[in-house]
Amino acid sequence: MYLDNNLKNQYTKDSLSAYEAQRLAQIYAFGPMTFQTARLMVKWGIFEMLETPMTPEEVAEKSGISLYAAKCLLESSLTMNTVTVDPVTGRYALAKTGWFLLHDESTRVNLDFNHDVNYQGMFYLEEALREGKPAGLKCLGDWPTVYEGLSTLPEQAQKSWFAFDHFYSDGSFEQALQLVFSRPTKHLMDVGGNTGRWAMQCVNHNPDVEVTIVDLPQQIGMMRDQTAGKPGADRIHGYAANMLDDNCKLPSEPAFDAIWMSQFLDCFSEPQILSILRRAATVMTPDTRLYIMETFWDRQRFDTAALCLAQTSLYFTAIANGNSKMYHSDDLIRLVREAGLQVETIHDFLGLGHSVVVARI
Repeated sequence: MYLDNNLKNQYTKDSLSAYEAQRLAQIYAFGPMTFQTARLMVKWGIFEMLETPMTPEEVAEKSGISLYAAKCLLESSLTMNTVTVDPVTGRYALAKTGWFLLHDESTRVNLDFNHDVNYQGMFYLEEALREGKPAGLKCLGDWPTVYEGLSTLPEQAQKSWFAFDHFYSDGSFEQALQLVFSRPTKHLMDVGGNTGRWAMQCVNHNPDVEVTIVDLPQQIGMMRDQTAGKPGADRIHGYAANMLDDNCKLPSEPAFDAIWMSQFLDCFSEPQILSILRRAATVMTPDTRLYIMETFWDRQRFDTAALCLAQTSLYFTAIANGNSKMYHSDDLIRLVREAGLQVETIHDFLGLGHSVVVARI
């Protein structure tokens, strides 16, 4: 069975009525309108205002927009089920879906990420899918992949990108630290270490560990800026490498007790992942453990999480690099084995739905 037991019942039958299916189809058809309405209701504080019911006139006055604009947004929101209206007083109030758009942190992070990073570029999704290249990335800048451009992204796009990235990783760090350091770990390699967020967690957790971050030269520079002067930063080292280059080797000295890859392999295609894993295997000893932390869409407790992850795959298609995705765990496990490694254990439900695959030679 390709689908994990957690979700197989969700996706093996069509449970919607014809009315529900037609309505959902129209929501998709008007996706740009519904998305921007939701975003502006948050940005302009209207959802927050409606925690106390208000008339359109009151909304217009308090938000500083015209009555016309207020009515357009409120009526759109009404049909989107994000607000309700009292038929007697004409006052609008926040509905449950609107409450989540306003208060649920993951929803807010996703909303900002999709507007600031993905929205314009998604126009080129068809081209990206056909060509295997990030056709929408040109809306942000002129780079082969988004990773080369992270340090120079437009300010708001950069802010939302890192907020998205950190939100989905930070909540799993404490559990991941307990897992990694349950074994003696003196030297740890962090492949794709980005700004050094995980490395700082490691050196703060263990006073003896030395961490080597492997990443693009631009990212190593950002990491040094972000960690400069912080306690333990002297035990974080940079190793500049482009893992898209099959000839680029991972450091083999000192002998590493742990190799850490967090939300890293989803940035690559399957052939590229296989190449990276094979290169990791060449520097591993029988005492080395490879820890791969990913958000697999099939290993989630709830289908809402699977929905978010499957849509994030299309960000990788149109914006990031054109050929990677949020993987099904079966696909990654197959690649680990093809690289000559053995899966020792898999730990699920860390933080916001992360899993850690532990592998050895």
